[in-house]
Parts: sequence; structure tokens; C-alpha cells
Amino acid sequence: MAKKYAALLRGINVGGSKKVPMVELRSVLEGLGHGEVQTYLQSGNAVFSSAEKDPTALARELEAAVEAHFGFPVPCLVRDGAYLRAVVEACPFPAAELEGKQLHATFLSEQPGAERFAAIDKAAYLPEEYRLGDRVIYLYAPGGLGRSELAPVLLRPSVLKGVDATSRNWNTVVKLVELTQG
Repeated sequence: MAKKYAALLRGINVGGSKKVPMVELRSVLEGLGHGEVQTYLQSGNAVFSSAEKDPTALARELEAAVEAHFGFPVPCLVRDGAYLRAVVEACPFPAAELEGKQLHATFLSEQPGAERFAAIDKAAYLPEEYRLGDRVIYLYAPGGLGRSELAPVLLRPSVLKGVDATSRNWNTVVKLVELTQG
């Protein structure tokens, strides 16, 4: 039985580099044999169904296909609808009271240990805050991600060494939950 997944591509269609037209991304996913393929926005979000049960295997397959098609590597994370729903349900911030641009989820390829974040002086970045979840960092940034001083600190190689990460605003996270249900 097929399961619905979201593919989160990192760092495409930003600042004129790594152009990945969504129509071509859909074609790549369909070429891999996935069904019900659709994309959301231009920032590397795709939803599809697959009989494959291993999200990591799906991500590696997509990375190879994207590199073969477009000629450059793109880190990809693949998460199923149940995981995305659990991320939304576990949100430690009052999402319903915030604008989508104020709350972000940074999805991680693996769970980093809390000790990696120990040197971050949380008080120095207030009112911005973060919390760790299951392979996700929740970030409350009242001024948005582009103005956040905390976001670059959380994504430093010293903190996330060996971990692929890609961020989405809360509106996108909620939409991906909606698109991966059923």
C-alpha cells in the first residue's frame, strides 16, 4: 500500500542559484515511479505517494535523481505524513497565536544530541527562542527568519556537523501536513 510523503529539498531557487523548476521536479519524482506527485511553492516542497517504506532510502534516491537531472547536488529530506502531523502536534510554541513567518521548523536528517546546543546562550537571543523536537528544531523568531540572529547560530557547522537541515515557515509545515494526509 502506498504511503504519502513530503520531500524537502534544501537550498534551491534561492538567489538565482540551483534552479529547480517545480514542473521538472514533479517529472523527476514521477520518473522514479512515485504517484500523486505535486509541489508546493517554489522552495523545494514536493508531495508524493510511494510503496517504499524507508524515508531515508527515498531521500537518497531523490538526491541521486535530482543531481543526475539538474547537474548539481541537493540535500533532500523525506518525511511521511504521520511524522509531519506529529511535528505540528508537538509544537512547543502557541502556533495558532503566531503569524506563520514567526514560527519555523528546521527539519534534520538525524537527531543531534542536546549537548551540541549547550554553548548557545538562550538569553542573549531573546525574544527569539528555540526548542528541540524529534529531528526538528522549532524556532520562534518574531521578526521572521530573515532577521533572526538565533537561526544562523543554530545552523552553525559546529552545532549541526554531519546533519542535513532545511527550514520551513509554519504555514508551509501546516500545508505539507494537509497535503500528506489520506
